[in-house]
Amino acid sequence: MNTYARKPISFERGEGVWLYTDSDKDERYLDALSGIAVCGLGHAHPAVAKAVADQATKLVHTSNVYQIALQEKLGAKLCQLSGMDAAFFCNSGAEANEAAIKLARVYGHHKNLKIPAIMVMENSFHGRTMATLTATGNRKAHAGFEPLVPGFIRAPYNDIDAVSSILENNDNVAAILLEPIQGEGGLNIPDSDYLSKLRALCDQHKILMMLDEVQSGNGRTGKWFCFQHENMQPDLVVTAKGLGNGVPIGVCLAKKEIAELFTPGSHGSTFGGNPLACRASLATLETIESENLCENAAQLGKYMLESFREKLSTSEYVREVRGKGLMIGIELTIPCGGLVDLCLESKLLINVTADQVIRLLPPLIIEQAHADTIVEIVVSCVHKFTESYKK
Repeated sequence: MNTYARKPISFERGEGVWLYTDSDKDERYLDALSGIAVCGLGHAHPAVAKAVADQATKLVHTSNVYQIALQEKLGAKLCQLSGMDAAFFCNSGAEANEAAIKLARVYGHHKNLKIPAIMVMENSFHGRTMATLTATGNRKAHAGFEPLVPGFIRAPYNDIDAVSSILENNDNVAAILLEPIQGEGGLNIPDSDYLSKLRALCDQHKILMMLDEVQSGNGRTGKWFCFQHENMQPDLVVTAKGLGNGVPIGVCLAKKEIAELFTPGSHGSTFGGNPLACRASLATLETIESENLCENAAQLGKYMLESFREKLSTSEYVREVRGKGLMIGIELTIPCGGLVDLCLESKLLINVTADQVIRLLPPLIIEQAHADTIVEIVVSCVHKFTESYKK
């Protein structure tokens, strides 16, 4: 179906930060997008490839009717990394958010709320299922899919006073769901104490704080989870994308008292947490840990951010350069979708989100030379693009 505006290029194989075309020339492209924050270890990482190949010869799927040892091991590891107590495994970020939404509604009914509502943020993105699409704060994404799912209240992002006012005037809110950094919404980064202040409001009103770390989790921002940059804990956190380095897997992690609201039969997934996906995820997490990739993301992310700010400081068309770890956005004052093709000509893969924001999500394994190349090509293409815009 015509659901993607695909580029006229196809890749046959990958190796680390590089992707190779299926043409006779065997051209290589530097991947600064990682399959949209999925391949944090780059492509064809030996540890993940070995784990997947070995597991495929043993056992791929049994269903959640039975115990799955690898799922239990992965759940324990993720709870240890996140500070949560229990895990529900699925196949994507949208499904993980669906689980969170259902838990929030059950929580609301346990509080005797007649119509439990979930507060979500403007410019957010939570998925493309009907509930997560409704939670997404983008009218363009909603168009044509009405009627939407009821039970969501919208608030401006990074505005504590607005959230406080809504909570003071609405007794039906059961939870707040938000991204600690808005990815699809334009790499929007809130104030450094925003999450802590939201945590205090949630405690005051006895509602759940649920974080969507589908894109920002798994070392992407220089910590295992983005919320760990602040001294706070959510009640629930979801992640996916970089969790399996390309093998589909998502997870909803929650505190014990929240997780226990689900009982046998109240939620499920046929493929969620199967042995193959869990083995791939364990290999991914072990590699991030053993190769100190969170630290690498923090250091090289800071270096790239400073380099972009310095080299683009003279451009009248660059509004802001922002980022955390290897989650970097360059906002222009003009629509800049054409930069994707311009960078593609220079053998660099990027994308543009929210019409005016260059989004960079390179693999966590990048080295200094890769970082320099990304900066050099992007800066050159921005100058070239804006010069032609003047004309």
